[in-house]
Amino acid sequence: MPHLGEILSLTVAVSWTVTALYADKASHRLGSLTTNVIRLVLASLFLAVILWVFIGRPYPVYADGKAWVWLAASALVGYVFGDWCLFNSYLCIGARFGQLFMTLAPPMAAIAGWAILGETLSWKSIVAMAVTLCGIAISILSREEGHQVHLTLPLKGVLLGLGAGIGQGVGLVLSKVGMEHYAAAIPSDAPASIGTMLPFASTMIRAVVGGAGFLLLMALQKKTAVLKAAGRDRKGLRYALILTLFGPVIGVSLSLMAVQYTSAGIASTLMALTPVFILFPYAFIYHQRIKPREILGVIVSMTGVALFFLL
Repeated sequence: MPHLGEILSLTVAVSWTVTALYADKASHRLGSLTTNVIRLVLASLFLAVILWVFIGRPYPVYADGKAWVWLAASALVGYVFGDWCLFNSYLCIGARFGQLFMTLAPPMAAIAGWAILGETLSWKSIVAMAVTLCGIAISILSREEGHQVHLTLPLKGVLLGLGAGIGQGVGLVLSKVGMEHYAAAIPSDAPASIGTMLPFASTMIRAVVGGAGFLLLMALQKKTAVLKAAGRDRKGLRYALILTLFGPVIGVSLSLMAVQYTSAGIASTLMALTPVFILFPYAFIYHQRIKPREILGVIVSMTGVALFFLL
C-alpha cells in the first residue's frame, strides 16, 4: 500500500489523542495515581499476552541486570515522574494544554542525549528547541494593557507540563540505553522473534516498574484504599481500559510498524501531531473556545518538533 508508513504514523497520533482524552477523564474520575496504577497493570498484562503469543514466554526473555537497571530508571523518570506530572497537568490545565507541553520531549531528549550519551547537540537542535519554546510561550502567555506579559494558565499547571515534557524526553533516552543493553544480552542463536519483540519486552519492564513505583507512592501517601473504591467504578475502569488499549498497546504497536515503512523522521513528526489533533475534539467535549493565539502556538511548536527530525 502506498504511504503505509505515513498512514500508520497518523493513526498513532490519533490513537494517542484518544489516550490523552480518556486519561483526562480517568484522572478526574479516579485520580492521577490510581489511573496510572490501573493503566500500567493492564498494560503489563496485555504486553505479557503479546509476548506469550509471539515468543512463547509471557515475560522479558534474556533481559540482564544492566537492561533492567536502565529500563527501570527510564520507567521511574518517564512514567513515575513524567506521567505523574502529565496526568496531574490534565487535572490542572486539561489534556489540550498538557499535550502541548509534550512537544518539549524532543528537546529534552536531545539535551539528555548530550548529557548522558555524549551525543552532539547541533545548531539545528538548538534552533528547534527555541522554536518549540516560542510556540508554547505564544499559547500560554498574553499581554495586557500596559504591555505586561502574564500567564494565561495556572503556574502549577505550567510546572507540571514542563515536568511531563522533561520526564518523557529523559525517559526516552534512558530507555534507549536499556534497549541497547537488552539487545546485547540476547544470544546469537536466539529465535528472530525475540529481537522483533524487544520493544514490547522493554515496554513491559518499564510498565511493571512504573506500576510498582506508583503503588509505592500510593502506599507512602496512605491512599491504597482508593484502589478498592476504583475497582467498583465501572465508568472509571472503562476510561482506564480505553486509554491503556490506545496508548501502550495500539499506539506502541503501530508506531513500531510505522518506522518499518517510512523514515523515522517522517514517522516521528507525524506521530507528534497529537497536540494538533486534540484541539477540536477537546474543545467540543468541554465546550471551550479555541483562541487563534493557541492555534498559532501549537503550529509553531509542531514546527519546532519537525525541525528535529526533518532537516
